[in-house]
Amino acid sequence: QVQLVASGGGLVQAGGSLRLSCAASGSIFSIDFMGWFRQAPEKQRELVATITRSDSTNYADSVKGRFTISRDNAKNTVYLQMNSLKPEDTANYYCAAFGRGSNYWGQGTQVTVSS
Repeated sequence: QVQLVASGGGLVQAGGSLRLSCAASGSIFSIDFMGWFRQAPEKQRELVATITRSDSTNYADSVKGRFTISRDNAKNTVYLQMNSLKPEDTANYYCAAFGRGSNYWGQGTQVTVSS
């Protein structure tokens, strides 16, 4: 089992920045890659960014050039640095871990971008 705790959401004006954190604990060795997803009201959950064990990253087109996913192995933590935020980035952001046929989800952290 893997436990994920997300933090760092909040209210920010358009053009501002936030950094989300996702601390993982438990069976860390079983994780192949981790990612951030988001879900806005009345919309489906969508992929934001992923990072693999080898630090290969992948981003949704809508966030490329603005968001950066990274990780600190010593702290078992994955970060999502979000710059140049737009109102359309407003959503509940979830971190997730995938490996060995299982997936784990943290609780959401709300990001609200005002215009």
